[in-house]
Amino acid sequence: MAVERVWLDVPFAEKDEAKKGGARWDPAAKRWYAPRAGTAALRRWAAAPDVPDLLPGEDRGLGSGLFVDLVPRSCWFTNVRSCVTARDWERLRRTITRRAGRRCETCGAAEDRGAGRWLEAHERWVFDDTARVQTLKRLICLCTDCHTVTHFGYAQVRGLEARAFAHLTKVTGMTGEAARQHVRDAFDVWERRSRVTWELDLGILTKAGVTLAPPPGAGERARTAEETLRREAERRR
Repeated sequence: MAVERVWLDVPFAEKDEAKKGGARWDPAAKRWYAPRAGTAALRRWAAAPDVPDLLPGEDRGLGSGLFVDLVPRSCWFTNVRSCVTARDWERLRRTITRRAGRRCETCGAAEDRGAGRWLEAHERWVFDDTARVQTLKRLICLCTDCHTVTHFGYAQVRGLEARAFAHLTKVTGMTGEAARQHVRDAFDVWERRSRVTWELDLGILTKAGVTLAPPPGAGERARTAEETLRREAERRR
């Protein structure tokens, strides 16, 4: 007898609680479900409609390929995940990985838990220097290795610079000198943009029915950055 699947939206942090309530995991769909309709303990995770594969106003061609894509200092630790509710993040994550065929959109790698390689969401932004608005224009599925390259500064802090550099040259085919110049240019852009406090425009999410949560304030971001850097420094001692 086939098991009925009533799909659920279960944030990662609540998976154990959902499992205790009777939820089951479908490894092929990579999604939790209720084995039958009307399970009272699972009602809180009832699935909302899927986010559309193309978000309103999204540019799926923006920023193709692998490159260093540094976040301005004023926006450290303010990513899409920190600005949406946990359940809506689960909906977004599912759409991002599904439309990419569950493979990295830059190197084509699939998730490999044994190798510590996951599929992660990365934001592509456009910057209006006059209005000082940073507009989200694309969400892209990256593997852990490619995502580490994009956040090259954070890779340096974590002691992963050599690994990130090697992956950059492998995927792009750049020579060592070309890759070093690419990294220098990316940091020059980062220095210029970090002189400005940017307002975030997340319209492609709100127009898709995604609920925004208040992003962390500048003070909280600074404390988070300081604490993260301190922990990384201690780990490397």
